[in-house]
Amino acid sequence: MESKRETLMRKPAPAYGKLKDGEWKKVLTFAEEYKSFLNAGKTERECVAEALRQAERHGVPAYTRHNKAVMLIRRGKRPLSDGLRIVAAHIDSPRIDLKPYPLYEKEGFALLKTHYYGGIKKYHWLAHPLELRGVVILRDGTVVTIAPGTDEPVLFISDVLPHLGKDQEKKTVIEAFPGDNLNVTAGSIPDTEEKEGDDRVKLAVLSLLHQKYGMTEHDFQSAELCLVPAGSARDAGLDGSMIGGYGHDDRSCSYAAMRALFDCDPEYTAVCVLADKEEIGSEGITGMQSAFFDAAAEELCAAEQTTLRTCYANSFCFSGDVANAYDPNFADISDPQNNARMGHGPCVMKATGRGGKSGSSDASAETVGKTRRLLDGAGVCWHMGEMGKVDQGGGGTVAKFLAMRNIETVDIGVPVLNMHAPMEVVAKIDCWETYKAFLALYNDR
Repeated sequence: MESKRETLMRKPAPAYGKLKDGEWKKVLTFAEEYKSFLNAGKTERECVAEALRQAERHGVPAYTRHNKAVMLIRRGKRPLSDGLRIVAAHIDSPRIDLKPYPLYEKEGFALLKTHYYGGIKKYHWLAHPLELRGVVILRDGTVVTIAPGTDEPVLFISDVLPHLGKDQEKKTVIEAFPGDNLNVTAGSIPDTEEKEGDDRVKLAVLSLLHQKYGMTEHDFQSAELCLVPAGSARDAGLDGSMIGGYGHDDRSCSYAAMRALFDCDPEYTAVCVLADKEEIGSEGITGMQSAFFDAAAEELCAAEQTTLRTCYANSFCFSGDVANAYDPNFADISDPQNNARMGHGPCVMKATGRGGKSGSSDASAETVGKTRRLLDGAGVCWHMGEMGKVDQGGGGTVAKFLAMRNIETVDIGVPVLNMHAPMEVVAKIDCWETYKAFLALYNDR
């Protein structure tokens, strides 16, 4: 029998003590499979390609848009007029993009001009091994994929040495690291066939790109090329309880959503949406504000002579996006009573946004109540929180764009340390419990 304290008071507790016999082995297996997904998908295009490979293996239909957003569907027993069960996450992550004409030569170096994508602390990306990834559409329409092998040279953005950093240290972080100075060092050997003339190092780099990919300088115009951290995701902590790697925001939720869809036995039709452009406001033809999701859903509804409006009104959605994990090294930015905690399972956030909940869908009490019943009924270890102190800052998710469609939506996701840095960190057990949470929604009866 529960004590009065146990009945009336609830304090979130670590998930480790709530695992069933043999479940830790499943946690570790899931973590290894998730790391493989991270390593295979360092860009949104690569994530879509991997999702399609896995969907084909499981016999799950998929809708894609420009190979940068994907919608996976498992038909349930109920008609679409009863609604969908949706997990929507995003597969884009902060990175360093190349400008349309990036390559130039200066003082014996070939350099690449960049434009950073998403909210980053720019100094994180200096003096850090980077690799070039993306696609190039050549003049004749040929699509060339650029993805370096494990043994290829890395690229880097240089920084001032501390011995001569007196002036740099006097500046604010924003002043010390302006965006237009994030130039990538790409080469230093002059072209051996050209004995005279300017830009011989630039020419040598262009010759290398032409030899490997068939591209010329003009082909940068129709390219999507970006710099991402080099290296693979790996275990973190002396106990190996965490995963350090690039792109946990938001591929930790994306992978959990995809896996849960493959493993569910749906009563309602289950939908996994992996969208692009969340880090810049969910804009564009592949973002959650676009008509891509509606067009795919409308096609399904038309086959059953059900209106999209009716389907959406009876649907329920988890906006799968990460939360900031409480960090004892920076405790002053958070409300410890209401912050996500690593190792406590996924964090449910009633509201995101900034300041006075600006930019948030602010889920209703009824929506959160249903979420509680789903998660508790499935034995998921979870907790609730907000993103830091009220006036400290904030962030958004795709939740409001689902809510605008008249779909009941609440945010839930993995707590993350070092968010938006080249190496983010998550707890393995949180990834597992998030998978269980998404599976509970898909298996809603």
